[in-house]
Amino acid sequence: MPSNRQPEILPPQKSRFQKANGLFADENLDLLSHILDDWFRIPGTSIRFGLDGIIGLVPGLGDILGGLASTIIVLAAWVRGVPYITLLRMVVNIGIEVVLGTVPLLGDIFDIAWKANRRNYALITRHLQQSRRQTWRDWVFLMVIAVTLTAIFLAPIFLILWFLEWLGHHA
Repeated sequence: MPSNRQPEILPPQKSRFQKANGLFADENLDLLSHILDDWFRIPGTSIRFGLDGIIGLVPGLGDILGGLASTIIVLAAWVRGVPYITLLRMVVNIGIEVVLGTVPLLGDIFDIAWKANRRNYALITRHLQQSRRQTWRDWVFLMVIAVTLTAIFLAPIFLILWFLEWLGHHA
């Protein structure tokens, strides 16, 4: 007995690399990074800054709040399937901005110039469009950061050892 039933054809499942809907959609992430990093312009100049730069003027707490707002973009990248090395690079971008942003005045100027949120949005779009290609840039960036941090942490130790040796020769 033949059946009049037709097979059900399901739409293809969305790849995690395709555009997301809702809160983590490209348009929303672009807008968030724009608001945080370059929403305002100083009249007569090409200097742009966002809420992150304004919030960062509040000593201590401002940079932490700005960093927390920046993590929304990292969370969206993780949900959308960005490779872990890129997520790590995004976290380092935010860390650099938060740590250096704590320096009074110079940190705020750096924060306005660094634009971690725009950098992180560009990393998301690059990796979602090119699907895990060009990650060598991420590794080089992280290696430079690791070498720099190692040098920063080892420099005081070498200076103390050098000073102790100098004292030993002049005592």
